[in-house]
Amino acid sequence: MDDRADQQYSGPQGSSAYQRLLGEIRDGSLPPGARLRETELAERLGVSRTPVREAIRQLETDGLVTHVPRHGATVRTLDYAEVMELYEMRGVLEGTAARLAARAAAEVELDELIALNDRMAAVESGPEAAELNRLFHATLLDAAKNRFLARSIATLQKGLLILGPTTLADQNRAAEAAAEHAAVLEAMQQRDGEGAEQAMRAHIRASQRLRIRALRDSRDMAEEG
Repeated sequence: MDDRADQQYSGPQGSSAYQRLLGEIRDGSLPPGARLRETELAERLGVSRTPVREAIRQLETDGLVTHVPRHGATVRTLDYAEVMELYEMRGVLEGTAARLAARAAAEVELDELIALNDRMAAVESGPEAAELNRLFHATLLDAAKNRFLARSIATLQKGLLILGPTTLADQNRAAEAAAEHAAVLEAMQQRDGEGAEQAMRAHIRASQRLRIRALRDSRDMAEEG
């Protein structure tokens, strides 16, 4: 079937292909440096090349995919400086979200954040902890009630996807993160915006340290290989 015949399906299928590829970048199935071959992806996803091409274009727009000479479309690889810059901005933005949420969150939103974090502290599964962590941060951002901040964080989070699976895949890190969340929540319950911001920034710095360590370890392994 040629691409012209697929135009009528390319919209919804392009969106579906985009979400599938985005998920695979997030969970590490498509790691940094992975080549995105249209034919192979179309066969694996069960669609034609047109929606796959659309999905790759959108991923390029997001900054997740780049074109490498003689390799074509490839998942971007972040260097050390870019990782540092991403986490610096994450600390600024999510710290601001915590400060705003401390002042604007309804009691029911605080109760939901506490419940999510309690569940996260109790789970034994890394993937489940990662999902609860995602919900915690999304709920806190909703509680901040600032649409412009939400858009900025959404853009930043797409860049973070390139780093692959969350550090919360490690159960020890999940317990540490829940304790760090608890410090943020304590300040929020006291309506202490400054304290909530500083606690969130400390939480982001802890995650940053793990990322830097993982980046260094992977670089060392590549050099040894």
